Amino acid sequence: MSETIRIIVADDHPIVRDGLIAILSTQPDFEVIGKAGDGLETIKLSESFRPDVLLLDLEMPGLDGVGVLRQLRDSQSGIRAIVFTAFDTDERILGAVEAGVQGYLLKGAPREEIFNAIRVVHAGGSLLQPVVASKLLRQVSGESQKDQLMENLTPREQDVLRLLAQGLQNKEIAAELVITERTVKFYVSSILGKLGAGNRTEAVTIAVQRGLVKL
Repeated sequence: MSETIRIIVADDHPIVRDGLIAILSTQPDFEVIGKAGDGLETIKLSESFRPDVLLLDLEMPGLDGVGVLRQLRDSQSGIRAIVFTAFDTDERILGAVEAGVQGYLLKGAPREEIFNAIRVVHAGGSLLQPVVASKLLRQVSGESQKDQLMENLTPREQDVLRLLAQGLQNKEIAAELVITERTVKFYVSSILGKLGAGNRTEAVTIAVQRGLVKL
């Protein structure tokens, strides 16, 4: 006989929550031991009952899913969690992964995928749906590109770039950084070359797109 997997379901929508519980209850090796409708209740139940797997929505009142994951991680509870959510933005996915989630499923996933994810995560593995994994890879790749670009720019070039983004002209940048206007021109030329930009406006656009500066 297979080991019973004890599960807590956390979702602020009663219909979704009860629907999930009904689906999970069809599996002989699953036992739903609790349900929660907000983040604080989720933490309380998780710490009291120590489930094998927590099935967690991201958008909940009181404390969102990422907040729940962080608290459980910081308390070293060892509870393994799967995010089950409608949110597939890169920031949400990265936030959940950084907070220690072991699985990430989008609502609408076939029930067999949900069953499989629970069993995989319970066995010590991790599982991201392909669409989620590709978004995460793209985000991580973008972060590494950003870090690499920032490393390529000297601290002084980074200062000049930030002032360029504020719309300052060479004379104003020179006054701000207490350097000569000729030196500013040198830095601007170097920045354009490193960012592959044809002019100042393009350099600022590239820098904003890659998260190097904020307007």
